[in-house]
Amino acid sequence: MTAANPRRIVRLGAGAGYSGDRLEPAVELAEHGALDYLVFECLAERTIALAQQARRDDPELGYDPLLEARMRAVLPIAARKGVKIISNMGAANPLAAAQETAYIAGELGLTKLTVAAVFGDDVLERVLDGDFRFEESGDRVRAYADRIVSANAYLGAAPIVAALEAGADIVLTGRVADPSLFAAPLIHEFGWRFDDWDKLGQATVVGHLLECAGQITGGYFADPGVKDVPSLARLGFPIGEVSDDGSVVITKLANTGGAVTEATCKEQLLYEIHDPKRYLQPDVVADFSNVKVVTQGRDRVRVSGGRGDPQPSTLKVSVAYLDGYIGEGQISYGGSGAVVRGRLALEIVRERLALTGVDASELRFELIGVDSLYGPTLGANASGGAEPFEVRARVAGRAASREEAARIGNEVETLYTNGPAGGGGVTKQVREVLAVQSVLLPCDDVEPWYQLVEVV
Repeated sequence: MTAANPRRIVRLGAGAGYSGDRLEPAVELAEHGALDYLVFECLAERTIALAQQARRDDPELGYDPLLEARMRAVLPIAARKGVKIISNMGAANPLAAAQETAYIAGELGLTKLTVAAVFGDDVLERVLDGDFRFEESGDRVRAYADRIVSANAYLGAAPIVAALEAGADIVLTGRVADPSLFAAPLIHEFGWRFDDWDKLGQATVVGHLLECAGQITGGYFADPGVKDVPSLARLGFPIGEVSDDGSVVITKLANTGGAVTEATCKEQLLYEIHDPKRYLQPDVVADFSNVKVVTQGRDRVRVSGGRGDPQPSTLKVSVAYLDGYIGEGQISYGGSGAVVRGRLALEIVRERLALTGVDASELRFELIGVDSLYGPTLGANASGGAEPFEVRARVAGRAASREEAARIGNEVETLYTNGPAGGGGVTKQVREVLAVQSVLLPCDDVEPWYQLVEVV
């Protein structure tokens, strides 16, 4: 079922923490990290919905737009050094992603590589056929049927493990739980059972620590004078040295920027966690409450103590649907009296939208840098009464149609010649809103599988 000769240490590298992540750190890991696996985690709830839209427009698309660039950069190194690649860059079209990767490998003369695509996360038909309610709003999913774009279940590690056991060197998936991308090679290499809950709980700790790549090496962590991080422009991505008991040493390449400390590891451990004792995953209900984080040396932190209980009987499904359009306009004011001129600009647009009957909701009128994040009361208190010498006025709102949303930005643009003195740098845009809610689908309703794709 799993590797015949379990190994003592498996080295996992995190090559990406989101779809548009930097490429150079992954190349450095492939070349110098002495890795067994390089994992690219590139999906978010909205990302896969956008990928479904792209596939709807072109059936050959729907995978990560940086897949080609990443594969051309790392495949030759990975093939030379025996590094296997796992990624959810398949997004809405894992087969097309696998075929494109196989084509690239063939072009590069890497004909001995085996590529696999993992399927089963696309459960749109099942969700539309059932009588489900959204977990967040309680609304019936059927009421949204004509606006639903996608429904993707969070798969676990099992189909990736199966693909690795079939000899895959590169495994490309759609929606898989982020930690499962890292748990799969550990299950495969160490021969862990799928009901060894404590091992799977600790594997989830490993995956959760590594899934956001640069966040655990100091990205999204730095706060100058409070939490200083060196050389963020050369931030190195993390390596996990995993032992057969599931414990992991988080580290990075010595010649890269960033830092691996107990603090960076603890912040990442708690990132996006609702209940540390019951972190619900398709492989296990992980318990992080007894995790120990201990410094072993410079940029070396050992993490252990994850536990687990049997996995839930349901899988989370992210359902994306069209939810109208957002229209937005911005304009800058600088110099003496910038704030009062900016506020006058906002009041003019507010009145114009009412006078012309723009059908918009959730309207926001704000001065960026003054009250756009914390509102007028807290923003004014934080500034200590000192007014900035430059502001940017922003108006945004939601509308049912693209045309109606565009009227918001148009009114901001008219401030050029119909508003306060000194306005400039107008921008306006309309964007379609993809909203996401969740349903819970019985595990038995989801059947993941994989397919090998030949490199020629």
